[in-house]
Amino acid sequence: MSLLARLRAYADDVFGTAASPGAVADEDDAGLAAIALLVHVARADGMLAPAEAERLARFVESRFSVSRGEADRLIARASAVDAQTRDMSALVEAIGHDAGPEERMRLLGMAWAVAGADGALDEFEDALVWRLGGLLGLDEAAIDRARTGAGAQTGEAAAG
Repeated sequence: MSLLARLRAYADDVFGTAASPGAVADEDDAGLAAIALLVHVARADGMLAPAEAERLARFVESRFSVSRGEADRLIARASAVDAQTRDMSALVEAIGHDAGPEERMRLLGMAWAVAGADGALDEFEDALVWRLGGLLGLDEAAIDRARTGAGAQTGEAAAG
């Protein structure tokens, strides 16, 4: 059993966050790890601002084609996984090397957008998302493109 599967089972037991039957078909460790990474980024400045929570929920709804309630349940599960994970590199490992460059860029763009959703990107959030880009195997130019794209896509400046 993978580390993420053990963490997910633990979260289900402790927090009662098991998915309802049919809620998300074929939910996989990589998807849960990606959501956990976004939760980690959203909480990087020590708080989860309402704008960050809203942006995160919209990403989960869109990415997994689920209702808002199902998205909230996935975020709760991912939050528990994030809380039990020592380092985001374990979550990046769970995503695996099968994710192509476009998928990794999309995830990094979402991370930038979540971090900047509250209108402020502090130094710690900036450094964390840059580190995530490196862990995802992206070079500095790609990380910067994801940052710029996230700001343009949301109509907000991702830079702080």
